[in-house]
Amino acid sequence: QVQLVESGGGLVQAGGSLRLSCAASGGTFSNYAMGWFRQAPGKQREFIAGITRSGGSTLYEDSVKGRFTISRDNAKNTVYLQMNGLKPEETAVYYCAARQINIISTRVLGYGTWGQGTQVTISS
Repeated sequence: QVQLVESGGGLVQAGGSLRLSCAASGGTFSNYAMGWFRQAPGKQREFIAGITRSGGSTLYEDSVKGRFTISRDNAKNTVYLQMNGLKPEETAVYYCAARQINIISTRVLGYGTWGQGTQVTISS
């Protein structure tokens, strides 16, 4: 079972950028499709982006298309989320998640392994 650790969160001004990383260990990273989710206070966890095992296919939630980019480096056992044009309403804890079925799922229950999350705060 792979373990996941997110990093790269922090405080940034509106319009700024951050790159989140999610490092995997304890399993064969390339056997997992990966997803990024976020959860704001008082709200449900929501899908942001996903990527298949090889990186050949990606999927984005509509509101982040054109601003966020998901990528992965299987040699480094890491998945990334490049976030540009950040908005204050995108303040949340950001989580990465892994699933063994090589189809991107937008559902929380579609993923069996989660990281602990990293806080992203966007000031106006």
